[in-house]
Amino acid sequence: MKVELLTTADDHRIAKLAAMALGLTLLEAVIPSPLPGVKPGLANIVTLVVLTRFGLRTAVWVSLLRVVAGSVLLGTFLAPTFVLSFSGALASLAALAAAHTLPARWFGPITQSICAALAHIAGQVAVVFFWLIPHAGVGYLLPVFAAAALLFGTVNGIAAAYLMARLPAAQTAPCAA
Repeated sequence: MKVELLTTADDHRIAKLAAMALGLTLLEAVIPSPLPGVKPGLANIVTLVVLTRFGLRTAVWVSLLRVVAGSVLLGTFLAPTFVLSFSGALASLAALAAAHTLPARWFGPITQSICAALAHIAGQVAVVFFWLIPHAGVGYLLPVFAAAALLFGTVNGIAAAYLMARLPAAQTAPCAA
């Protein structure tokens, strides 16, 4: 029995965008980190562009596909690292969903990126505290992680704004439903 999967143009778009984000995730995995858990979050640039150009639904698909596929390729699927990444992505997407509804004049790609980065860290620290290390000492790491989130959120937001200003208008059609 032959099974055929019917795909749409939106499915292809999501797959291509998720592959771009996945490539950045894999690139980031080989970059040495000054502190454990501190990474620039380069794939979030793709998520920001996708959110603005194609909407929240597509951004959620791209982000979650990237996290799952990245963990499979890096050998961390269902490990604590995956749970931390997934929880950070969920928190980040929730922050992006909220920030995306705010006036674009004050909440553009840079502000959205900072909100998402801070939410990502908050989601991860919450999982660490409530699941892995239930000790108040985890809170001492918050200033370091928040500073990194502010720095990388700003840089990624600038990169996303730069890309969006240079993408052709033909690529801005939102995905259906």
